[in-house]
Amino acid sequence: MFRTEITAPPSEEKITVSSPILSIGSCFSDCMGQRFATHKFDVVANPFGTVYNPVSIFKLLEYAVNRNYPKDSSYVETQGLISNFDFHSSFSAEKTEKIKKDIQNAIEHTHEHLKKCEWMIITLGTAFVYRRKDNKDIVANCHKVPAGRFTKELLTQKQIIEAFEKTYELLLSLQPNIKIIMTVSPVRHTKDTLEQNSVSKSILRVTCDTLEKEQKNIRYFPSYEIMMDDLRDYRFYRTDMIHPTRDAEDYIWHKFSEAYFNQETHRFIEEWDKIMKAIQHRPFNPASEAHQKFIKETIKHLKRLEKKVDIHEELAQLQDQLISK
Repeated sequence: MFRTEITAPPSEEKITVSSPILSIGSCFSDCMGQRFATHKFDVVANPFGTVYNPVSIFKLLEYAVNRNYPKDSSYVETQGLISNFDFHSSFSAEKTEKIKKDIQNAIEHTHEHLKKCEWMIITLGTAFVYRRKDNKDIVANCHKVPAGRFTKELLTQKQIIEAFEKTYELLLSLQPNIKIIMTVSPVRHTKDTLEQNSVSKSILRVTCDTLEKEQKNIRYFPSYEIMMDDLRDYRFYRTDMIHPTRDAEDYIWHKFSEAYFNQETHRFIEEWDKIMKAIQHRPFNPASEAHQKFIKETIKHLKRLEKKVDIHEELAQLQDQLISK
């Protein structure tokens, strides 16, 4: 076999469909979060938008734990839109009141979720950061502000760990039993050059290793290694040669599920996938007796799961296809 397969060690504690989860960090957090959401897990994925560097990720978590809001100096206007240096551009708005309200809602929503959160997945994207020259703050997003207003820096392992430890203490004060899965994003930051991308990822990987050894509630999932050393082929990259393909993401998700899901969760996912295929099926003749029977059987199957997850949306989609209701 011409490959080196990586298998993450099975976790003693398992994630179930009812486990509240927060996924935060780089765009790979969105990828994982979407798969959790598709399978009806209780997940909040990147509530502040995509964030790549660890210092900014931890700062946002502190906002959420403490229910603090960004200071006025963190807002900036570019190209007719108001943005915030601590948040993704998806929070931009034409009016300051609108973006402040959106940020406030995101912080409050995340705070409420964190109070019950059992699992957090933190995906670190890069150790490179941009620091404002005027007040020395590290930003999550430059929002197309002229490059001359920032200095680019490479975080050290010490800086990342110090920032994390402060955030970790706050998290435990809100939810003492939270379990954290740390991972390094398999997405390559080629704008930093491949050589410097390797340096950046190395710092993140060593940091994760140190934290895993120091804290009992932290474990590492090797999404980066699965992409680089297991799949290890350009056919698993999209045309930009940076992001993993859907097949690669599915493979990493499969490896994650093997490590963190119990048999009951696996069975539920298998059942749910069948239901979703049935909902997405487009028949040649929706009014045919065969299809109507198929829809009724699928509804029966779906209702057997209503004690585990909220099925209202899916049930409505199926009932809309019935001729006689």
